[in-house]
Parts: sequence; C-alpha cells; structure tokens
Amino acid sequence: MKDLKRLFGYMGPYRADMALGMLLVVVESAFEMVIPILMSDIIDKGVMQKDLQCIITTGVQMAVCALLALVTGLLYAKYAARASYGFGARIRQAEYAKVQTYAFGNIDRFETSSLITRMTTDVTVLQNAINGGFRPMVRGPSMLLLGIVLSFWMSPELSVVFLICAPILAVVLFLVVRRIAPMYGKLQQAMDRLNNVVQECLTAIRAVKAFVRGEYEEEKFKTVNTQLMNVSLGTFRTAVLNLPAFQLTMYAAIVLILWLGGNMILAGALTVGRLTSFLSYVLQVMNSLMMISNVFLMLTRSLASARRVAEVLDEPVELTSPKKAVKKIPDGGVVFEHVSFKYHPDAAEYALADIDLDIRPGQTVGILGGTGSAKSTLVQLIPRLYDATEGRVLVGGRDVREYDLAALRDAVGIVLQKNVLFSGTVRDNLKWGDPNADDETLWAACRAACADEFLERMPGGLDADLGQGGVNVSGGQKQRLCIARTLLKKPKVLIFDDSTSAVDTATEARIRAALGKLENVTKIIIAQRVTSVMGTDRIVVLDDGRIHAVGTHRELLASDPIYQEIYHSQMKGGGDDGATAVG
Repeated sequence: MKDLKRLFGYMGPYRADMALGMLLVVVESAFEMVIPILMSDIIDKGVMQKDLQCIITTGVQMAVCALLALVTGLLYAKYAARASYGFGARIRQAEYAKVQTYAFGNIDRFETSSLITRMTTDVTVLQNAINGGFRPMVRGPSMLLLGIVLSFWMSPELSVVFLICAPILAVVLFLVVRRIAPMYGKLQQAMDRLNNVVQECLTAIRAVKAFVRGEYEEEKFKTVNTQLMNVSLGTFRTAVLNLPAFQLTMYAAIVLILWLGGNMILAGALTVGRLTSFLSYVLQVMNSLMMISNVFLMLTRSLASARRVAEVLDEPVELTSPKKAVKKIPDGGVVFEHVSFKYHPDAAEYALADIDLDIRPGQTVGILGGTGSAKSTLVQLIPRLYDATEGRVLVGGRDVREYDLAALRDAVGIVLQKNVLFSGTVRDNLKWGDPNADDETLWAACRAACADEFLERMPGGLDADLGQGGVNVSGGQKQRLCIARTLLKKPKVLIFDDSTSAVDTATEARIRAALGKLENVTKIIIAQRVTSVMGTDRIVVLDDGRIHAVGTHRELLASDPIYQEIYHSQMKGGGDDGATAVG
C-alpha cells in the first residue's frame, strides 16, 4: 500500500480532475438514491389513490433526477479518463527518465523484458485501477452509506437483513483477497518471461532463420505462453469466486425481505410502495458491496504492479556526479592506479586485478589479449560506465569520480564492441555525435571513417533510411557509421573497442591513417588483429584481467611469448613488420 500511495504523488496536475470526479460521483449517487423515494410516492399516493397529477409530477421529478445522474456520470467519465491516462503518462515518463540515469550495473539487475513490462503492462494496470476502479471506489461507499441510512429510515425491521448479510460478504471477500494477492505477482512474472522470449526471438530472427530453429522457438514460446495462460486461469478463477457468492447472498436477502415485507403488508405495517423502494435500496446496497469487493480485487492487483514500478523508481543509481563536479577535462591523459574491478561485490574473483597503466595525452595505445581477458572492461572504466572496485582511474590528471558524468562522457568517445544504430536516417544517427553539425562536417567525419564510399552510392546519401536498428547496412558499414558518429563528438579520448573487426584490412588501414591525423586526441584501440595495433605508440597485452606486458610492436615481438604467439598465428609467412612475404 505504501508503494501505491507513493505513486499517487505522480498524479501532479491531475489531482484536480480526480477531486472533481470524486465530487461528481457523490452527486450522481445522491440523485440515484432519491429515485426510489419518488417511486414510493408514485405507488402509494399516485397509483393507490388514483392521483394522475401526482404520478405526472413525481414522474417528471424522477426523469430530472435520472437525467442529472446521467450528466454527472458522463462528466465523471471525462475527468476520470483524463486523470488516469495523465497519471499513467507521468509514471511511464518517470520510469523512462529513471532508466536513463541507470549505470550499466543497475541495468544488469533488470532484464530488458521486465523493464518493458513494468513500463507498459504494470502501468496499464494502475491506469485501469483509476479509470475503472475510481468510480466504484467512491460510488460504492457513498451508495452503501446512503442506502443503509434511507433503508433504516423506511423500515428498521427489514434493515436487520443487512446486519446478517454484511458479515457473510466480508468473510468471502477476505478469503478471496488473501488467496489472490500473491497470485497477481506471479502473473506479472509470467508476463516478463513471455516478453523475454518474444524479444530474444525477434532480436535474433536472422540466427533463428539461418539455423532453421523456428520450430524450437515456437515450442519455447508455447511453453511460456501456456505458463502465462495457466497462471492467468488460476488467478482469475479465484478472482471470480466473489461474484457468485455475492449474487447468492443478494438473492437470498431479496427473498427474505419479500417474505418479511409481504407479511408486514398483510399486517398493515408496511405499504407496497415502501416495500418496492426498500427493495431498490437493497439492490443498490448489494451492488455497492459488489463494487467494493471488485475494487479490493483490483487494488490487490494494483499493489503487485505498484511494487514492480516502485522497484524501478527506487533503484539507487550506482554512478552519479559529485556535488561540486568538475566540468572541464583539460586533456586526454589516462592513468590507471592499482585498479581492480569485479562486476558484483559478491563475485569470487576480480575481472581486472591491480592494473597500473599511464597513457599520456595524444598517445595511441593498442590493447591486445585473448577472449575473456577483460579488454572491454578496462576501457569501460574510463568514461565511468562502471566504477573501479579498488584503485583510481584518472583522466586529465583527475579521478573520474570528480567529474560531471555528462562532461566526462562528452570528452570520451567510445565505439562499443556491439555497434548500435537507431531507426531513422544516416543524418539522424550521425547527429548523435554533434546535433549542430552541418553537411560538410558530417561528410568530413564519414570520409575519415571511410563511410563516404558506400553512402555516396546509397539513394538519399545522408538522408538514406537505415531501417530498424540499421538493417539496411552491412556489419562493416554499420561499424564505419558508428566510428563517424563518435568522431563528430571531437573527444579528447577516443576508444575503439574492436570496432573495425567487420571491415577489410585495406579499409581498416585507411581508417587508421585518418585517425593518425587527429591532433591532441588520445586513442585507445582494442583489437583482435595484430595489424590493428602494430603502428601504435605502445601495445598493452592483457591476460586473464592482468597486464602481462607493455611495449612497442618490436619490443614485444622480441620478448613477450603471448604477443609472439598471437603474431605468428595471424601473420604466417609475414616479416617482422607484418608485411606478407611474396613468394
């Protein structure tokens, strides 16, 4: 309940709509509760005494009450819809904004499919709780209170029936809610699993087709879909139990009232009109109780969704800017001082251990190592995508934790190992690097990344549509566009995380030549190919998260066994400078 109460703080400007809707529901209920009293007068005074004028006058009053109830009901629907959908929009906006502040460590704790469900399905549940549950939540207690007061006023003897029925209904509601509360949480988790399978299949659809695994994926989807169906059946089978219980109690109460009321009419203690009006109040009160029970069920489901949404909003962000953050990075010098890192505090081993490395401003450094040697992990500490567990990482002579995060990441351009392009045109994607870049600047970056040669052939050039995730370009073309986008940032530190692996060696050589012309930029190149780092000022060889050796190409080729092994495995038949021997 605490989570739900907290989320209502996001109602913001829609509180007025909610308050007005509440008032309109109370007014609507009051108009409806007057109608049975007027109906009693029509029967007892108009019909029984054959007074046509009374029938007409009272009938008009009933019509006016019904019309006013209709108008207030329609106005309520307008304000309730505005409040609920406005509330949902603000919650989704708050969740999305919070996710944007997450560090990689925060995102690692949530599955992507779960975050999507929490921003869509869970928020929709909360919206429906307001839009569909707000009216009965206010109307139910209002009509219950008015109905009981008016029914006691009309016939205290018959009203005793309420005192018998109310505890029965309360016990039924308690048992249903207690059983169903944990089931709603399981329902949302089943939805998470379904979304996860769908997301994985659609993301990897090319691999599925290439390996002819369509039937396997269908079977996997069938499994999670059946699990969701079974959980839903179990949940809602329990939820609907309150309906027959309430109907049974309501009809038993009506039969009991008709029997008692009939005897009272025969005894002259009650009129037909009063009994008819009393039955109307019985139906109103019972319906109100049913509304309240449905609200409790809806509230139970909302609590599960509110807890999941609150988990996203309350997740403490691992990486934030300090209070007096430094916003200017003087140069691109990078220093690692006894840096160790592990992804989780409880991890048994460090991914990086005791890294000491000094990269001077303007230097070009290559990083080489086998798969799993933590090359990507090392460079991700520079722009603070993660924080070092032990030791310090310095950029421009300062600890990266002293900088404003936005300023630091603007000064560090990183082309990640997994290249990502967004739906839209080439221009839209390139302007992520510099929103104010003109066409000449964009083409200059494309020429440096050797992307101009295929862009000039594409219909539209810079305005060519890349499709969803860049499906209209090849892997190598995607890499070159990502490089061009990073170059547009004009960073002080430029990191290439194996970002030329999909381009041919001739194109890679042209890209390296263009990068060599960049002045006052520190360049860090992670690569699998020796040719990618042979021309750098220094090469760092990583092995199992530790620095194994540091030196130039010739120094390492002469002294380091790991570098020698990598070199000879890739350069069979080549000379010391890597040139292929011509035989």
